[in-house]
Amino acid sequence: MNFIDYYILNFPQSWQINLGSTVDDAVREFSRTNQEELRAVRSAVIGAINGIHSVLQAVPWIVLVIAVAALGWWLSRKWYTGLAFGALLSFVGFAGLWPQMLQTLSLVITSVLLCIILGFPMGVLLAMNARVNSIIRPVLDTMQTMPSWVYLVPAVMLFSVGITPALIATTIYAIVPIIRLTSHGLVYVDKEMLEAAYAFGSTRIQTLVKVQIPQAMPTIMTGINQTIMMAVAMVVTSALIGANGLGMEILLATNRVEMGRALLPGVSIVIVAIILDRLTQYAVKRNAGAGKKNV
Repeated sequence: MNFIDYYILNFPQSWQINLGSTVDDAVREFSRTNQEELRAVRSAVIGAINGIHSVLQAVPWIVLVIAVAALGWWLSRKWYTGLAFGALLSFVGFAGLWPQMLQTLSLVITSVLLCIILGFPMGVLLAMNARVNSIIRPVLDTMQTMPSWVYLVPAVMLFSVGITPALIATTIYAIVPIIRLTSHGLVYVDKEMLEAAYAFGSTRIQTLVKVQIPQAMPTIMTGINQTIMMAVAMVVTSALIGANGLGMEILLATNRVEMGRALLPGVSIVIVAIILDRLTQYAVKRNAGAGKKNV
């Protein structure tokens, strides 16, 4: 009976693996032995985010609203779309959350730029090297299915709380779409176009730069769109580790059980996400239309 109870009815405790303390010790040891490098990364991250935040703060609110409205009109070719974007962005100011919106936006912009800088070359590499693709794909699958909360823990262990671990966690969480869709777009470029480029004497690099990337640009832009959306979602979650902005307002309201206080920041985050999503989608459609005309 003891045998059945120990080995059959319940999973044996002696067979269970406990990696928690081992991983924690390894991360702490890495943090101790690489303090100078981590301090340099922290300084670079804070400098980049503060730089973008300073630029956004220097722009008068009315100029930013007009710029977003004009960009919406230019990309969509619909005047009422631009007007709606300007009105939605103005609502954030009417809610008294303009400074918090700029903080959130600066973190999103920095993380997305970092995702593009790191993710685009990785996507190109995956498209050009089948062996690397077979190795990296399972890693990307794991990263995409991992709960977003998991990325916060190692980032805090390495950089403590604040804006630096928020950026690191956001970048790791949001980088997968740009890698996947860049690779996907380059791989599925029309084979006849590639054969024609090679027939005219183009090298592999020339074909990549002049044929594959331009033809794959709508797919790449879709990857950037998805990266932006995931970055916005993760920035809100990062309020748990000290990232200021709209997410922090929601976190404070949640801790105090103040539904009214949480409503306006929540709506403001939705507005920012909608504007960023629609602008990038319109850019994708515009780029795709231009590509068809060129063909």
